[in-house]
Order: sequence, then structure tokens, then C-alpha cells
Amino acid sequence: MTYLDQTDILLLQALQEDASLTTKELAAKVNLSPSPVFERIKRLKEQGFIRKYIAVLDAEKLNCTFVAFCYIKMKQHSFENAQLIMKAVQHMEEVSECYNITGDYDFLLKVYVESMKAYQEFVLRILGELDCIGGLNSSFVMGEVKNTRQIPFKAVLRQSSADKL
Repeated sequence: MTYLDQTDILLLQALQEDASLTTKELAAKVNLSPSPVFERIKRLKEQGFIRKYIAVLDAEKLNCTFVAFCYIKMKQHSFENAQLIMKAVQHMEEVSECYNITGDYDFLLKVYVESMKAYQEFVLRILGELDCIGGLNSSFVMGEVKNTRQIPFKAVLRQSSADKL
């Protein structure tokens, strides 16, 4: 892993909180001038620490308030079936996240649609077309408690401290 100093960590934390901050605003947060902050951010992007910048949208205002977690089981465990599912999910607009998981199921999808009827259509018309799916189970979100894509920095800070010893 590439070494991150305290300033890099502070920059990543600030960007994770608000990616719209200007270089000047970030510089003020880390007590540097804008030029070195710009270079650090450029380096962090090149090294892959910053993958992309996104806007977090309000699902309710966009009429996508029905959220389901869909657990998928493959018909048969094979590389080909896993590849088919992973490739297909890339083109499913309703799926915001997909994870290959362990346990009773093989994949977990987070699905945003406007209603139960729309979810039924998604399951029957889109997932139903995948012959490699052997079963699925759904859980529906009743209320959102926490929703963040932020990475915790505890482990990074511990590693950073250990590297200094």
C-alpha cells in the first residue's frame, strides 16, 4: 500500500464528506496553499485512492422510494453462471449495488424502483430472463437509518501510526 501521510488522510476525509469543495477550500482545511493540495489530489487520483466523484441524489424526489435487497442463488455454482449474472447486473438500471457474497445466497442486489408493482416487474421481466438464477429472496426497506459510502479511516490511521515507529 502506498504511504498516506496525515495531510493525505485529511484531504480524503474532506473530499469524502463534500467532493464539491474547491482546491482553495481544501487547502484551508489542511493548512496548505492550493498548489500543493492540487498536486496531492492529482497524485491520490493517479494512485487510485480517489476513483470518482459523485453526487448523492434524493431518491424520494426522484420517485425511487421503494428499496429492495434481492438475494440471488445461482442454479449451479460455476464460473460461467457467476459471469452471466455479473455481466447482466451491469446493465440493470434499477440495481445500484451488487455484491458477490458468501452464505445461503451468491449475490446481493440493492434495487431502487418506484413501487412494489415495479419491483415485481423487475423480478419477473429482468431477473426472470436469467436462466442461471436458481432462486431469490427479497427484503424491503421500511426506513433508512444510515446511508453513506464513506470509508472509515480508523485502520488507515492505525497503519499510518505503525509505519512511523
